[in-house]
Amino acid sequence: MKHPVDVHVGKRVRHRRWMVGMTQQQLASRVGIKFQQIQKYETGMNRISASRLWDIADALEVPVSFFFEGLDDSDGMAAFEQSGLPGDILADKEALELVRSYYAMPEPQRRRLFDLARVMSDVA
Repeated sequence: MKHPVDVHVGKRVRHRRWMVGMTQQQLASRVGIKFQQIQKYETGMNRISASRLWDIADALEVPVSFFFEGLDDSDGMAAFEQSGLPGDILADKEALELVRSYYAMPEPQRRRLFDLARVMSDVA
C-alpha cells in the first residue's frame, strides 16, 4: 500500500524532472540507478531513502525540502480545488510544456503573454 507522503514526494520528483526537461533515464544515470527505480519512486510504489533523495535533489538542483513542499498545506489545497483547476495541474504534460515555454521567453514577451491570457480568461 502506498503511503501518501511517498506519493507526494514521487510527484514532486516527476514534476521537477519534467520542468528541467530531464528523462527518467537521464535522472537515473545521474543518481547511479536504473530508470525503472525512478519510475517506482515517481509513482510512490517505492519509498525514497534519505541518501537517495539527497542525490536526486542534487541531480535536479533543488533543496531536499522542495520535495515536501505543500505536503501539509490542507487549507491551501482546499482553496486551490475551489478554483476549478485540477488538483494536480502539473501532472498534465501540456500544462508543464506551457509553463516551460513561458519561462523560456524573454521577460517583456512573457509579460505581454501574461496580460493577454488574463484578458482572454476574463472574457471566457
